[in-house]
Amino acid sequence: MALFGKKKKTEVLSESALPVHIGIIMDGNGRWAKKRGLPRKAGHSAGAKTFRKITRYCSDIGIKYLTVYAFSTENWKRPEDEVSSLMKLFKSYLEEALADFKDDSIVVKFIGDKAPFDEALRNLMIENEESSKDRDGMVLNIAMNYGSRDEIVRAVKNICSDVQNGSVLPENIDEQLISDYLYTSGQPDPDLIIRPSGEHRISNFLLWQSAYTEFVIMNKLWPDFETSDLDEALEIYSQRNRRYGGV
Repeated sequence: MALFGKKKKTEVLSESALPVHIGIIMDGNGRWAKKRGLPRKAGHSAGAKTFRKITRYCSDIGIKYLTVYAFSTENWKRPEDEVSSLMKLFKSYLEEALADFKDDSIVVKFIGDKAPFDEALRNLMIENEESSKDRDGMVLNIAMNYGSRDEIVRAVKNICSDVQNGSVLPENIDEQLISDYLYTSGQPDPDLIIRPSGEHRISNFLLWQSAYTEFVIMNKLWPDFETSDLDEALEIYSQRNRRYGGV
């Protein structure tokens, strides 16, 4: 049952109560498949459908930035056949996205290190980014081969390089400058991170950016996640008192 009945979220919460930036750790695909006696790749396929649905819903209700955790730097450790299935699914999805999202206002960006992916997948990422860059709607960050510690190490190395070449002075290094060297440079930090599946951990996701982010853990595997579940998370978020270390 939808928390807000048949009304859209924006008809219930004021625009000021909506988070500007939502992060979602899309978790539970494998367990969803196991519960049904299906191969893990079936869970990933079902999860991809949920991703499309939730992305469009976030765009429709006025969310400005959505960051989804699709594939982490640690996910390469999974069984080879599962990783191979995921790569095929990513390629299929990105090919479909070029057609599916062509009439949407969604701007697609990929955060993470693209280098380990094969050339075809890298080219699809670039094509999706290029074809959507002039749109004026929600920014969708898809975290692929992303790990927040890796992102911070990369930022530190790039700052060191710029200190060496004189374009950055050490005394000018502050929180904002570090943020400017992250994949999410120019974007606001997430206001809300949602983790389906009931797991209570951040899993190397947006560590720097989530210093004062509100978290909502939901006992729902990602393929079963509905727009009504997002509504519930948004309602919980709207009741939080965000003090940012103050009183």
